[in-house]
Amino acid sequence: MRKSTRAFPARWESALQANYGVPQITLVSGKGLVVKDSDGNSYLDFLGGIATNVLGHAHPAITSAVSKQISTLGHVSNFFIHPGVISLAEKLQSLTGDTAARVFFCNSGAEANEAAFKLSRKTGRTDVVATVGAFHGRTMGALSLTGQPTKRTPFEPLVPGVTHVQFGNLESMKRKVNRRTAMVIVEPILGEAGVVVPSDGYLRGVRDICDRAGALMVVDCVQTGVGRTGQWFGYEHEGVTPDVITLAKGLGGGLPIGAMIALGRTSRYFQPGDHGSTFGGNPVACASALAVIDVIEKKSLIEKSRHQEAVLKSEISKLPGVAEVRGRGLLLGIVFSADIAFDVRDGLLANGVLVNAPTPNVIRIAPALTVTEKEVKKFITIFTNVLSEVNHD
Repeated sequence: MRKSTRAFPARWESALQANYGVPQITLVSGKGLVVKDSDGNSYLDFLGGIATNVLGHAHPAITSAVSKQISTLGHVSNFFIHPGVISLAEKLQSLTGDTAARVFFCNSGAEANEAAFKLSRKTGRTDVVATVGAFHGRTMGALSLTGQPTKRTPFEPLVPGVTHVQFGNLESMKRKVNRRTAMVIVEPILGEAGVVVPSDGYLRGVRDICDRAGALMVVDCVQTGVGRTGQWFGYEHEGVTPDVITLAKGLGGGLPIGAMIALGRTSRYFQPGDHGSTFGGNPVACASALAVIDVIEKKSLIEKSRHQEAVLKSEISKLPGVAEVRGRGLLLGIVFSADIAFDVRDGLLANGVLVNAPTPNVIRIAPALTVTEKEVKKFITIFTNVLSEVNHD
């Protein structure tokens, strides 16, 4: 078992609050998909900062853009314009295909979903429908939307008027969405619940239900967006147009930036003074985000991610004990027929691979879109060996 210097966990425990527990690995550097810990051990990063490091670590395009920007203009607040925020908003607008779309920048997925929640109140309605198992953030508003009792219960009462229905169940949603519903918020894929993919037609069905009730359809693309699922946002395969899109994670390629994109008539809801963010859309984070999008486009990383998805699904689904490999692009859940995910995760860590286990029977992988075929093959080899060891224990 690889070990990292014990001094760092002890210092963490004595200085940081206990909300994360105490991590046992101290990472000090990274290049591409390879990170090193404080003892010099190397790891293949197949978690990607939880689907955040879409270009891996220390990508030259990001380091160059950020270095140039911080040496020129670091922060201006939203009392003033800087060119980067306009360029990034225009780029996101073009990716939606809606010239009426307008962007609000913030710092995280939770903040983006808070902004969407607040925007929905401009409809004059207050009720919201979300889904069981969904994760939309941990701030009080976003937590109210999150459909995971273990995260919600300790902090109740939360914002009233939020109803949770089963993810993927259109009949259940149809019964709960009505003329009092301000918005329905849904993820294209439930990431934190174990990379759960709904049946084809689910998002189209949600769109139809929202249209009949006059409710906003908000698609939380925080984890599925920025090319992660072989599409820019993660809902395009359904041919739907949301009223609101929320983004974060991969958008900054490792720097904190989120976005709430309002489309169509919804883009006119916010008026001066309605909402704000001190650091939202700051020059440095915008520079990083523009570099991320530029590299994804120029290197055809979305198309390449679909190829890597096919390879990973084909090879891993053959292994004994694997029930299925679900997900899209490079957001994949390896589902076991038994609750062995924690053992597999630990075994992979001991063999130099970083993943996580969101549930007892699922390993989630979200490597950088820059992952090479050689790295994919290495992951498959190590995964195969670790799974074999776990199955024989």
